[in-house]
Amino acid sequence: MGYVPDQSMNRLLWAGKCGLWAFGVFTSSTALAQTGAQLPLLVGTGATGVSFSVPVQTLLFFTALSFLPAILLMMTGFTRIVIVLSLMRQALGTQSSPPNQVIVGLSLFLTFFVMGPTLDKVYADAYLPYTKNAITFEQALQKGENTVPWVPIPLLSPPPAWQS
Repeated sequence: MGYVPDQSMNRLLWAGKCGLWAFGVFTSSTALAQTGAQLPLLVGTGATGVSFSVPVQTLLFFTALSFLPAILLMMTGFTRIVIVLSLMRQALGTQSSPPNQVIVGLSLFLTFFVMGPTLDKVYADAYLPYTKNAITFEQALQKGENTVPWVPIPLLSPPPAWQS
């Protein structure tokens, strides 16, 4: 004789079909309700120049935020501090006694401690006058660039002709 499904299997199949039908009804109604909505991606000009809509500003903010770890690695002594602390761990003979997570945390703290005066100077010289509309964005950027020590730039420039 062949397989005959019992009552519980029939109930389970019936409940599954009802659930699938309800899911289809509810999702189709919400999809129909959302067809008229549009995202405001208009770019307008204000009295101070170009102003972007909120979605574009959000996109630009998260794009800039994604470059923050690269800026932390390139413009600060974070990498050097991590290397020194790792070498100190090896010199003490402990392979993993302070874990890497602790070393990175200490390095982050020390980086902010070392860069604190520079960040305070950028805040006072460039950011505050810009927020008070005393200087333009380009002037604030120039003042901020002059404050940050650009140590790697001379290392990347080619040597003079008389040295090669």
